[in-house]
Amino acid sequence: MNKMYKVLATASILALAAMPVAANAQQLPAQAVQKENANKQTDVKNVPATWGQITNFVQDKSDKFITVTGRGLAPTDQDEIILAITPKTKFIDAKGKTVPLQKIIDGRKTVKAFYSPNITKSLPARGTALTLVVQDQSFSAIDGKVTEVRDGRILVKGTDLYNKHDEEIWLHFADKATIIDQNRKAIAAGDIKEGMSVRAFYGPAVAMSLPPQSGTNYVIVNTEDTGSGETGSEDQELKAGTDGIITNTADGKVTVIGKAHEKGGVNYVVLSVDDKTQIVDEDGKALTKDALKADTRVDVYYSDIMLMIYPAQTHAGKIVVKKAETVKIEGTVKASDRTSADQVYVNVGSDDSIDNDVILNISKDTTIIPTLGGETALRAGTKIIAYHSPIMTKSIPGITNAEVVIVTSDKDAVQPK
Repeated sequence: MNKMYKVLATASILALAAMPVAANAQQLPAQAVQKENANKQTDVKNVPATWGQITNFVQDKSDKFITVTGRGLAPTDQDEIILAITPKTKFIDAKGKTVPLQKIIDGRKTVKAFYSPNITKSLPARGTALTLVVQDQSFSAIDGKVTEVRDGRILVKGTDLYNKHDEEIWLHFADKATIIDQNRKAIAAGDIKEGMSVRAFYGPAVAMSLPPQSGTNYVIVNTEDTGSGETGSEDQELKAGTDGIITNTADGKVTVIGKAHEKGGVNYVVLSVDDKTQIVDEDGKALTKDALKADTRVDVYYSDIMLMIYPAQTHAGKIVVKKAETVKIEGTVKASDRTSADQVYVNVGSDDSIDNDVILNISKDTTIIPTLGGETALRAGTKIIAYHSPIMTKSIPGITNAEVVIVTSDKDAVQPK
């Protein structure tokens, strides 16, 4: 944090651990049930839910989806889930009063998102939203590493789960704090060691010391991580992966976007790379980190235990660098009578020339990464970066298959009528 904080009295700091943390309750408050449904809702504990904030909103031609990121109300519930919004989905406050979805998103409100038990086995899972209950109190969360353990508290350095800012905070354990490992089994605070990765929920009260301090009632600990990366020990099985393109490299991490492996993985992942990461070419020859450049095709392997923020983050176990060429364009989607269904015309360079423009075929194999709160529909006016097949027709403009499309701005996109 890049702010100067005033130090509070020691008694006030220690009292934070005893305060109720918003991430502690386990059931839907009675007021949250709509009056007309009160007689039907007899066992709310059986309704799965995720407690957190809306971290993504997507609207295509006919559907709306939100991503809720936080933690499951029960150990078997999802820490992150993509939920379809239907006409039956309710958005209410604790008194049962309707709250507009846009107000929840703009205000970064904390919600309990209740959804149908019928969810997919994807990562993150997908389901249908039943009721979102806006909470009176908010909480914060951090994904990071334990850098110090002292007197019943831990110092965590990492990234804020919601605003993605770098954070460092002392967390004091509440008397009845829930502390679980990566397998959702209860552990003691004394089992947490330096170097372990954690996701910890804290607040709403934060002592403005330096580093700041707060109480925590809910911590998820990766006990298998002892400092070699965000997740996993050296001998952990690499069950997941992504076949894609490195779109960014920074601070010992690479961003890979592409197709998730059939056995598991995500299409958008940030991977930390260290000395334990195996980097090879397609023939198995060892390579150095210098081979990991932006716009390089790779096949990456990693553990299925990961920090499920958006994008997901984990440690790279193995990276295979491919020889195949990547072709990248940057420009603005433009309305054109030259395109048919499932095609977009791209004004490459966003200039007045048509000689370098491209028509992209959009298929089920195309990975589209929208802006936060944006949509995957590529409307005229949307600014994009796209990777496409090196095979292109000789027409003007050329026609080719889009592999990865990253929406960089949709503020000027034409809205549907």
